Amino acid sequence: MTEDTPDITQEPANAMTTPIDLGLLSNVRVCMTVEVGQTQITLQDLLHLNEGSVVELDRMAGDPLDILVNGTPIAKGEVVVIGEKFGIRFGDIVDPKQRLETL
Repeated sequence: MTEDTPDITQEPANAMTTPIDLGLLSNVRVCMTVEVGQTQITLQDLLHLNEGSVVELDRMAGDPLDILVNGTPIAKGEVVVIGEKFGIRFGDIVDPKQRLETL
């Protein structure tokens, strides 16, 4: 590579600091999910679940919840109550560069 040839293997310093113009994509709907926790149970236990059954999850009460968009983790957050509905307050947000790498 010569001095006159730019190094295309390096990203510009401001690549992720400038807003991305999404144009027509800005109106595309995505599915946002908040994951409280998970567990594994046997099919037998699954078939015995009924109204009032309690299943222990892998999270402690008060732990931040995972926020996913189309199955990709984008942040951690906490549940809030807005009137009579639940909402989510965003906390630790995944770096935009890492989010793009998972797409």
